[in-house]
Amino acid sequence: MRMAMRFGMEMEREIGVDWAELPPEIIEIISKSLIIYGDYLRFRAVCRNWRSPVPKTPNHLPPQLPWLMLPLHHCPTYQSRRAFFDLSNNRTHFLNLPEASHRRRNCGSSHGWLVILDDTPEILLVNPLTRAKVHLPSLCTFPSVINFNYSDVGREYVLRNYVGQLYTLNLRQMRNSYIKKIILSSSPLQSNEFTALAILTHTGNLAFCKNGDQSWTLIDEQAQYHWEDAVYHNGLFYAVNKRGLIAVCDVKGLLPPRVSIIDAPGCVDGDLQYLVFSGEELLLVIRYLEPQYDDMVGDSNLVYRTVGFSVFKMNWNMPEWLKIETLGDRMLFIGENSSLSLSASDFSGCSGDCIYYTDDYSESNYDGAFEKHDLGIYRLWDQIIDSLPCYPRNTYTRLGGPSPVWVSPNPC
Repeated sequence: MRMAMRFGMEMEREIGVDWAELPPEIIEIISKSLIIYGDYLRFRAVCRNWRSPVPKTPNHLPPQLPWLMLPLHHCPTYQSRRAFFDLSNNRTHFLNLPEASHRRRNCGSSHGWLVILDDTPEILLVNPLTRAKVHLPSLCTFPSVINFNYSDVGREYVLRNYVGQLYTLNLRQMRNSYIKKIILSSSPLQSNEFTALAILTHTGNLAFCKNGDQSWTLIDEQAQYHWEDAVYHNGLFYAVNKRGLIAVCDVKGLLPPRVSIIDAPGCVDGDLQYLVFSGEELLLVIRYLEPQYDDMVGDSNLVYRTVGFSVFKMNWNMPEWLKIETLGDRMLFIGENSSLSLSASDFSGCSGDCIYYTDDYSESNYDGAFEKHDLGIYRLWDQIIDSLPCYPRNTYTRLGGPSPVWVSPNPC
């Protein structure tokens, strides 16, 4: 962008063109060709004449390079602020975001929106860039929740498991363990018909709600597949379990939702599974963990660390999972976020054939522990793990606050 500006000024001196007087329709065409949000902002900042015909909020941008939302200790003085690390320039942005402060939990990051739970039944979507908020139906409206009462201290929620037995959870347990992840079909402000899909930890079921629904609806209530991850693509939700089984869910029409179960052999057992669409290819990413003992101030704590990944693509003709050895120019971002595939050549500061991963499993296991978050960059071509610039190796931090999570900056 800076090079283009210099070129423009040189041309202006040579041929006497006043670039500030470009016709509005030309300025609008140029602005729609910009695909990086930062370039778009700089374009609008050139002069008033360039700013007037260009909307403040662009609606044409493709998915952006995610920022890494850092834990609370990165803003120790201002607990209402959150720090976001930008890979493209190794800079940290500080945003006022009290909705994601202490005693809150992230259980998803999708289309630039965080999914936040706290010690109430509320499920909140918040856009860190704009502070826009949308409420989803509360935890009390899931079919397995029989009763909620603040007065029953320590057992505020009464739930029914898949065999019909009743059990109780307190506020903290419900916040930390009932929902594994929530995925959105689109940004709530870009489509009034957005849908949210929840992976439930306790039952292994899937549930969904559409914009305007007052409660959550279970998908295939009787089935017990224990889904690990899900992704949305071209009008359908796809979920995967530890065996590589796929559920293709169409929730657009009338109830009940249509679900197809695809048993696809070929994948290798691992500890964590993620789904991601890379272009039109459905990829399965398998993460391998190993137990390790970390010594910190004389204490030995058993923790788990990522030691590798395998990547498979779906062959829909069989169907089966086929292992792939390279991602080429693509890079994958996985963790608590909706998994994302981007082309490294579109962004500076990144490398292709890599998996950028965050710690999405230790938060509830080591609440309050003083340990290292498990995150880094896995290079597929030589199976080496690099540190993220903002997290040098052997960096210890107190867990228990919201873990680092990828957030794609989205102004709408």
